Amino acid sequence: MSTTMRLKRFGTKKRPYYRVVVQDSRLATASKTIDEVGTYRPIEEKDQISLNEEKIKEWLKKGVVVSPTVKDILNSQGISISRKD
Repeated sequence: MSTTMRLKRFGTKKRPYYRVVVQDSRLATASKTIDEVGTYRPIEEKDQISLNEEKIKEWLKKGVVVSPTVKDILNSQGISISRKD
């Protein structure tokens, strides 16, 4: 199974919040997710990002592909993504 860690948008117009999810990359973006590993609330001043580091590291070990935006969020929180080159 090809999996991707990406953002899934929720909220209302002009008040978005996102869930960081692991999802099958072959399915539609609004389809069912495999796992939820965190949230990102860009509008909030406090607690914008909350992540479950254990789950994220577990999925990274399994070889999940991380989207560029999620990669930036993880790097800002000090979670490094090891490259396989």
